[in-house]
Amino acid sequence: MMDVVTRQAATTYQIPRAYGAGRQPHRMPPRPRRRFRSFLVLMSSVLVGVVVLALASRLDELDRRSPRIEIPDGIPPGPGAPLPSIDVNAPGRTANLLHDWSAPLSESLAISSTALEAYGYAAAVMAATRPACGLGWTTLAGIGAVESKHGTYGGAHVDSDGQVNPPIRGVPLDGSAGVADIPDTDGGAMDGDATHDRAMGPLQFIPETWARWGVDANGDGVVDPDNIDDAALTAARYLCARGGDLTTEDGWTAALMAYNLSGEYLLDVRERAAAYSVGVRR
Repeated sequence: MMDVVTRQAATTYQIPRAYGAGRQPHRMPPRPRRRFRSFLVLMSSVLVGVVVLALASRLDELDRRSPRIEIPDGIPPGPGAPLPSIDVNAPGRTANLLHDWSAPLSESLAISSTALEAYGYAAAVMAATRPACGLGWTTLAGIGAVESKHGTYGGAHVDSDGQVNPPIRGVPLDGSAGVADIPDTDGGAMDGDATHDRAMGPLQFIPETWARWGVDANGDGVVDPDNIDDAALTAARYLCARGGDLTTEDGWTAALMAYNLSGEYLLDVRERAAAYSVGVRR
Protein backbone atom coordinates (compact mmCIF):
# COMPACT_ATOMS: atom_id res chain seq x y z
CA MET A 1 0.00 0.00 0.00
CA MET A 2 1.36 3.39 -0.96
CA ASP A 3 1.83 6.15 1.69
CA VAL A 4 -0.27 9.28 1.31
CA VAL A 5 1.41 12.61 2.11
CA THR A 6 -0.79 15.51 3.11
CA ARG A 7 0.65 18.95 2.38
CA GLN A 8 -0.49 22.12 4.14
CA ALA A 9 -1.42 24.78 1.63
CA ALA A 10 0.90 27.84 1.64
CA THR A 11 -0.65 31.15 2.71
CA THR A 12 2.33 33.40 2.04
CA TYR A 13 2.68 34.76 -1.48
CA GLN A 14 5.26 36.98 -3.17
CA ILE A 15 4.58 39.38 -5.99
CA PRO A 16 6.43 38.05 -9.01
CA ARG A 17 9.25 40.23 -10.43
CA ALA A 18 7.21 40.60 -13.57
CA TYR A 19 5.08 43.16 -11.70
CA GLY A 20 7.98 45.65 -11.55
CA ALA A 21 11.59 45.97 -10.50
CA GLY A 22 12.35 47.20 -7.02
CA ARG A 23 8.81 46.44 -5.70
CA GLN A 24 9.02 44.77 -2.30
CA PRO A 25 7.32 41.42 -1.68
CA HIS A 26 4.47 41.50 0.85
CA ARG A 27 2.39 38.95 2.72
CA MET A 28 -1.15 38.18 1.67
CA PRO A 29 -3.66 37.54 4.49
CA PRO A 30 -4.73 33.92 5.03
CA ARG A 31 -7.75 32.91 3.00
CA PRO A 32 -10.68 32.12 5.30
CA ARG A 33 -12.15 29.80 2.67
CA ARG A 34 -9.24 27.38 3.09
CA ARG A 35 -9.85 27.15 6.82
CA PHE A 36 -13.54 26.57 6.19
CA ARG A 37 -12.68 23.90 3.60
CA SER A 38 -10.41 22.17 6.10
CA PHE A 39 -13.24 22.30 8.64
CA LEU A 40 -15.62 20.66 6.14
CA VAL A 41 -13.10 17.93 5.34
CA LEU A 42 -12.61 17.24 9.04
CA MET A 43 -16.34 17.10 9.73
CA SER A 44 -16.91 14.84 6.69
CA SER A 45 -14.28 12.44 7.97
CA VAL A 46 -15.92 12.37 11.40
CA LEU A 47 -19.35 11.69 9.90
CA VAL A 48 -18.00 8.91 7.67
CA GLY A 49 -16.30 7.34 10.68
CA VAL A 50 -19.55 7.43 12.66
CA VAL A 51 -21.47 5.81 9.80
CA VAL A 52 -18.83 3.09 9.36
CA LEU A 53 -18.82 2.30 13.07
CA ALA A 54 -22.61 2.16 13.15
CA LEU A 55 -22.71 -0.14 10.12
CA ALA A 56 -20.03 -2.42 11.59
CA SER A 57 -21.97 -2.62 14.84
CA ARG A 58 -25.16 -3.48 12.97
CA LEU A 59 -23.45 -6.18 10.93
CA ASP A 60 -21.89 -7.63 14.06
CA GLU A 61 -25.33 -7.74 15.67
CA LEU A 62 -26.82 -9.49 12.65
CA ASP A 63 -23.93 -11.95 12.62
CA ARG A 64 -24.62 -12.84 16.25
CA ARG A 65 -28.30 -13.34 15.46
CA SER A 66 -27.51 -15.59 12.45
CA PRO A 67 -25.04 -18.25 13.54
CA ARG A 68 -22.85 -19.71 10.83
CA ILE A 69 -23.82 -23.11 9.44
CA GLU A 70 -21.47 -25.75 10.79
CA ILE A 71 -19.94 -28.14 8.26
CA PRO A 72 -20.69 -31.69 9.43
CA ASP A 73 -17.79 -33.95 10.33
CA GLY A 74 -17.51 -37.62 9.51
CA ILE A 75 -17.42 -39.93 6.52
CA PRO A 76 -19.33 -40.24 4.30
CA PRO A 77 -20.53 -36.67 3.71
CA GLY A 78 -24.27 -36.05 3.74
CA PRO A 79 -26.40 -36.64 0.62
CA GLY A 80 -27.53 -33.01 0.29
CA ALA A 81 -30.78 -31.72 -1.20
CA PRO A 82 -32.95 -34.71 -2.20
CA LEU A 83 -33.28 -35.39 -5.90
CA PRO A 84 -36.75 -35.40 -7.47
CA SER A 85 -37.93 -38.54 -9.20
CA ILE A 86 -37.10 -38.48 -12.92
CA ASP A 87 -37.09 -40.91 -15.83
CA VAL A 88 -33.37 -41.60 -16.12
CA ASN A 89 -33.93 -43.26 -19.49
CA ALA A 90 -35.65 -40.31 -21.11
CA PRO A 91 -34.21 -39.35 -24.52
CA GLY A 92 -31.65 -36.61 -25.07
CA ARG A 93 -29.89 -34.81 -22.23
CA THR A 94 -32.01 -36.28 -19.46
CA ALA A 95 -30.12 -34.22 -16.87
CA ASN A 96 -32.22 -31.25 -18.08
CA LEU A 97 -35.11 -32.75 -16.12
CA LEU A 98 -33.29 -31.66 -12.96
CA HIS A 99 -33.21 -27.97 -13.86
CA ASP A 100 -35.89 -26.96 -11.34
CA TRP A 101 -33.90 -28.79 -8.66
CA SER A 102 -30.50 -27.38 -9.62
CA ALA A 103 -31.44 -23.75 -10.28
CA PRO A 104 -32.09 -22.73 -6.65
CA LEU A 105 -28.90 -24.49 -5.51
CA SER A 106 -26.67 -23.04 -8.21
CA GLU A 107 -26.24 -19.54 -6.75
CA SER A 108 -25.95 -20.62 -3.12
CA LEU A 109 -23.31 -23.27 -3.90
CA ALA A 110 -21.49 -21.33 -6.65
CA ILE A 111 -21.81 -24.27 -9.03
CA SER A 112 -23.32 -23.88 -12.49
CA SER A 113 -26.79 -25.31 -12.90
CA THR A 114 -25.53 -27.53 -15.74
CA ALA A 115 -22.80 -29.05 -13.56
CA LEU A 116 -25.27 -29.67 -10.72
CA GLU A 117 -27.64 -31.35 -13.15
CA ALA A 118 -24.81 -33.65 -14.26
CA TYR A 119 -23.95 -34.62 -10.68
CA GLY A 120 -27.59 -35.13 -9.78
CA TYR A 121 -28.36 -37.17 -12.88
CA ALA A 122 -25.37 -39.46 -12.28
CA ALA A 123 -26.50 -40.06 -8.70
CA ALA A 124 -30.06 -40.73 -9.91
CA VAL A 125 -28.84 -43.29 -12.46
CA MET A 126 -26.86 -45.13 -9.78
CA ALA A 127 -29.84 -45.05 -7.42
CA ALA A 128 -31.94 -46.72 -10.14
CA THR A 129 -29.34 -49.23 -11.32
CA ARG A 130 -27.21 -49.84 -8.21
CA PRO A 131 -29.28 -48.76 -5.21
CA ALA A 132 -26.97 -50.59 -2.79
CA CYS A 133 -24.18 -48.14 -3.68
CA GLY A 134 -25.83 -45.12 -2.05
CA LEU A 135 -23.75 -42.54 -3.90
CA GLY A 136 -24.80 -38.94 -3.19
CA TRP A 137 -24.51 -36.11 -5.71
CA THR A 138 -22.52 -34.21 -3.09
CA THR A 139 -19.60 -36.64 -3.43
CA LEU A 140 -19.48 -36.07 -7.19
CA ALA A 141 -19.66 -32.31 -6.61
CA GLY A 142 -16.80 -32.55 -4.11
CA ILE A 143 -14.66 -34.36 -6.67
CA GLY A 144 -15.63 -31.91 -9.40
CA ALA A 145 -14.65 -28.99 -7.15
CA VAL A 146 -11.21 -30.40 -6.39
CA GLU A 147 -10.45 -31.66 -9.89
CA SER A 148 -11.52 -28.72 -12.04
CA LYS A 149 -13.63 -26.19 -10.12
CA HIS A 150 -16.68 -27.78 -11.74
CA GLY A 151 -15.30 -27.48 -15.25
CA THR A 152 -14.06 -23.89 -14.94
CA TYR A 153 -10.36 -24.41 -14.24
CA GLY A 154 -8.01 -22.22 -16.29
CA GLY A 155 -10.82 -20.10 -17.69
CA ALA A 156 -12.86 -23.01 -19.05
CA HIS A 157 -16.66 -22.96 -18.92
CA VAL A 158 -19.50 -25.47 -19.09
CA ASP A 159 -21.92 -25.04 -21.99
CA SER A 160 -25.63 -25.75 -21.63
CA ASP A 161 -25.15 -29.18 -23.25
CA GLY A 162 -22.52 -30.11 -20.66
CA GLN A 163 -19.54 -29.60 -22.94
CA VAL A 164 -16.48 -28.05 -21.24
CA ASN A 165 -14.59 -25.53 -23.36
CA PRO A 166 -11.72 -25.24 -23.78
CA PRO A 167 -10.89 -28.84 -22.84
CA ILE A 168 -9.08 -29.25 -19.53
CA ARG A 169 -5.85 -31.27 -19.52
CA GLY A 170 -3.58 -32.14 -16.63
CA VAL A 171 0.21 -32.07 -16.57
CA PRO A 172 2.18 -34.83 -18.33
CA LEU A 173 2.36 -37.87 -16.05
CA ASP A 174 6.09 -38.18 -16.53
CA GLY A 175 7.23 -39.22 -13.07
CA SER A 176 8.46 -35.78 -12.04
CA ALA A 177 8.13 -34.66 -8.41
CA GLY A 178 4.67 -35.47 -7.08
CA VAL A 179 3.52 -36.91 -10.40
CA ALA A 180 2.95 -40.54 -11.39
CA ASP A 181 4.86 -42.03 -14.31
CA ILE A 182 2.32 -43.23 -16.89
CA PRO A 183 3.63 -43.67 -20.44
CA ASP A 184 1.20 -42.91 -23.27
CA THR A 185 -1.64 -45.41 -23.68
CA ASP A 186 -3.75 -43.78 -26.40
CA GLY A 187 -1.25 -42.47 -28.93
CA GLY A 188 -2.29 -38.98 -27.88
CA ALA A 189 -5.73 -39.48 -29.45
CA MET A 190 -7.68 -38.42 -26.37
CA ASP A 191 -5.31 -36.36 -24.26
CA GLY A 192 -3.19 -34.80 -27.02
CA ASP A 193 0.08 -36.21 -25.63
CA ALA A 194 1.74 -39.12 -27.45
CA THR A 195 4.57 -39.40 -24.89
CA HIS A 196 2.82 -39.52 -21.51
CA ASP A 197 -0.80 -39.76 -20.44
CA ARG A 198 -2.57 -36.70 -19.06
CA ALA A 199 -5.74 -36.47 -16.98
CA MET A 200 -8.69 -35.26 -19.04
CA GLY A 201 -11.84 -33.24 -18.57
CA PRO A 202 -13.77 -31.88 -15.59
CA LEU A 203 -13.42 -35.11 -13.59
CA GLN A 204 -9.79 -35.71 -14.69
CA PHE A 205 -9.72 -39.25 -16.07
CA ILE A 206 -6.58 -40.73 -17.60
CA PRO A 207 -7.10 -42.27 -21.07
CA GLU A 208 -6.69 -45.88 -19.91
CA THR A 209 -9.38 -45.52 -17.23
CA TRP A 210 -11.70 -43.65 -19.56
CA ALA A 211 -11.37 -46.33 -22.24
CA ARG A 212 -12.65 -48.91 -19.73
CA TRP A 213 -15.27 -46.95 -17.79
CA GLY A 214 -16.39 -44.13 -20.06
CA VAL A 215 -20.12 -43.89 -20.81
CA ASP A 216 -22.43 -41.68 -22.88
CA ALA A 217 -24.72 -39.95 -20.38
CA ASN A 218 -26.38 -37.28 -22.53
CA GLY A 219 -27.55 -39.40 -25.43
CA ASP A 220 -25.47 -37.74 -28.13
CA GLY A 221 -23.76 -40.99 -29.14
CA VAL A 222 -20.30 -39.81 -28.05
CA VAL A 223 -18.40 -41.00 -24.97
CA ASP A 224 -16.57 -37.78 -24.19
CA PRO A 225 -14.37 -37.06 -21.13
CA ASP A 226 -14.79 -33.33 -21.86
CA ASN A 227 -18.55 -33.51 -21.36
CA ILE A 228 -19.52 -33.10 -17.71
CA ASP A 229 -22.56 -35.39 -18.07
CA ASP A 230 -20.46 -38.25 -19.43
CA ALA A 231 -17.67 -37.57 -16.93
CA ALA A 232 -19.98 -37.45 -13.89
CA LEU A 233 -21.77 -40.70 -14.72
CA THR A 234 -18.45 -42.39 -15.50
CA ALA A 235 -17.10 -41.26 -12.12
CA ALA A 236 -20.26 -42.55 -10.41
CA ARG A 237 -19.93 -45.99 -12.01
CA TYR A 238 -16.25 -46.16 -11.08
CA LEU A 239 -16.83 -45.11 -7.46
CA CYS A 240 -19.63 -47.61 -6.90
CA ALA A 241 -17.59 -50.43 -8.44
CA ARG A 242 -14.59 -49.67 -6.26
CA GLY A 243 -16.33 -48.80 -2.99
CA GLY A 244 -19.41 -50.99 -2.91
CA ASP A 245 -21.62 -49.42 -0.23
CA LEU A 246 -20.72 -45.73 -0.16
CA THR A 247 -23.06 -45.06 2.75
CA THR A 248 -20.41 -46.64 5.01
CA GLU A 249 -17.12 -45.08 6.04
CA ASP A 250 -15.10 -48.01 4.69
CA GLY A 251 -16.92 -48.07 1.36
CA TRP A 252 -16.69 -44.32 0.77
CA THR A 253 -13.03 -44.26 1.76
CA ALA A 254 -12.18 -47.18 -0.54
CA ALA A 255 -13.95 -45.49 -3.46
CA LEU A 256 -12.16 -42.16 -2.99
CA MET A 257 -8.75 -43.78 -2.49
CA ALA A 258 -9.29 -45.70 -5.72
CA TYR A 259 -10.10 -42.44 -7.49
CA ASN A 260 -6.97 -40.77 -6.12
CA LEU A 261 -4.59 -42.54 -3.74
CA SER A 262 -4.14 -39.61 -1.38
CA GLY A 263 -5.44 -39.05 2.14
CA GLU A 264 -5.19 -35.29 1.67
CA TYR A 265 -7.28 -35.54 -1.49
CA LEU A 266 -9.90 -37.62 0.32
CA LEU A 267 -10.26 -35.07 3.11
CA ASP A 268 -10.41 -32.20 0.61
CA VAL A 269 -13.26 -33.87 -1.27
CA ARG A 270 -15.02 -34.76 1.98
CA GLU A 271 -14.88 -31.18 3.24
CA ARG A 272 -16.38 -29.78 0.05
CA ALA A 273 -19.03 -32.48 -0.22
CA ALA A 274 -20.02 -31.97 3.42
CA ALA A 275 -20.33 -28.21 2.83
CA TYR A 276 -22.55 -28.76 -0.21
CA SER A 277 -24.69 -31.15 1.84
CA VAL A 278 -25.78 -28.25 4.09
CA GLY A 279 -25.99 -25.61 1.38
CA VAL A 280 -22.63 -23.92 1.91
CA ARG A 281 -20.42 -22.96 -1.03
CA ARG A 282 -16.79 -24.03 -1.30
